[in-house]
Amino acid sequence: MSSSSRPSRQMRGFGGFPQKSGGMIGIPAQFFSDLLPLIDDLNELKVTVYCFWALHQREGEYRYLRLIDLQQDETLLSALSESVTKRPKALIDALERATARGTLLHIHLPTDPAEDLYFMNTARGRKAVQALERGEWQPGTADQPVGLIIERPNIFVLYEQNIGPLTPLLSEVLRDAEHDYPAEWIVEAFQVAVQNNKRSWRYVEAILKSWMTDGRGGRSSNSSRQSTDDVNPYLRDDYFRRKHEDQDD
Repeated sequence: MSSSSRPSRQMRGFGGFPQKSGGMIGIPAQFFSDLLPLIDDLNELKVTVYCFWALHQREGEYRYLRLIDLQQDETLLSALSESVTKRPKALIDALERATARGTLLHIHLPTDPAEDLYFMNTARGRKAVQALERGEWQPGTADQPVGLIIERPNIFVLYEQNIGPLTPLLSEVLRDAEHDYPAEWIVEAFQVAVQNNKRSWRYVEAILKSWMTDGRGGRSSNSSRQSTDDVNPYLRDDYFRRKHEDQDD
């Protein structure tokens, strides 16, 4: 070997991959054909390859990387800059480049504390971002990185906020009501019940049934200057004068 082909003193050697390595990761062929020729910054390239590796280590349907985790990875930081003081800036700059290029998707969550999440711009990554924006899941802890958000019927929320805890039997009743009546009716019926201090499902249900049979285009139910009977004529039934009118079965 000629002296011109010898490595310099600054170059660190690599002993080669062992016969049984620590596993393989998949990188799309498009990375080499389309993306690699576009990357003109070494740190951006390093962060991009790192993200492929790091996301491969994740499990579950929604895979993402947290900025705080990247900032604490000394191996990654040392690969970006030999200067300890410049490493944080080098990381942010590389992430911004990868995001601007469209390799990564960056989501900032104004939580307390705030979170910055990074997704690979793949079909899976885009699906995860869309589901996050729809509120179908939320970031978790390092041990439980994803917390699914179970979307409950709005009528359940209205009941718990205005009346009290749910029971299994009542849950079925509320599900049926949500299919039988328009959502805006249900919201307004709860509002009427609260306004008149009649916090029971029987009261709310009676309002909905009355609107279904007699129509909802009566006089306003919001005027506090009128009596309950004047404002809501459909509430005059003796049913609401029973001793336990404010209690559910």
